[in-house]
Amino acid sequence: MIKYNLKCQNEHEFESWFSNSKEFDKLNKKNLLDCIYCSSKKISKSIMAPMISNSKNKSDHQIEITDNTVKHQKQNLLELRNFIEKNFDYVGKDFSKKVREVYYDKKNKKAIYGTTTSKEREELAEEGIDLFSIPWVNKDN
Repeated sequence: MIKYNLKCQNEHEFESWFSNSKEFDKLNKKNLLDCIYCSSKKISKSIMAPMISNSKNKSDHQIEITDNTVKHQKQNLLELRNFIEKNFDYVGKDFSKKVREVYYDKKNKKAIYGTTTSKEREELAEEGIDLFSIPWVNKDN
């Protein structure tokens, strides 16, 4: 897995995880990526600073920064989850069917969320239906 800092044409910055560096290029080339803020399809990688550490030189301070970063990212994901739960209808495993109904009925602007299999996701992408996946953080942990 690799995390990239991304930027859209409207200068919104956000992060996303990919299985490898080629995956970002493949998805971006097919216009399957979009900005989480404005849905822009023009996405580019922004400059990112990799964290390089030598196990011999690790200090407690470095570990604390990592822990704080993880806590901050988790909090952001929890806020995103809360927003989705308040503003979208949960359709569960029927997501693939329901998203097609919304997509092909141009009058229906219903906001939904749910789960798909990777096969369903590929089929939706082939139909031109863009999806956005987020890590679903457990509220209890």
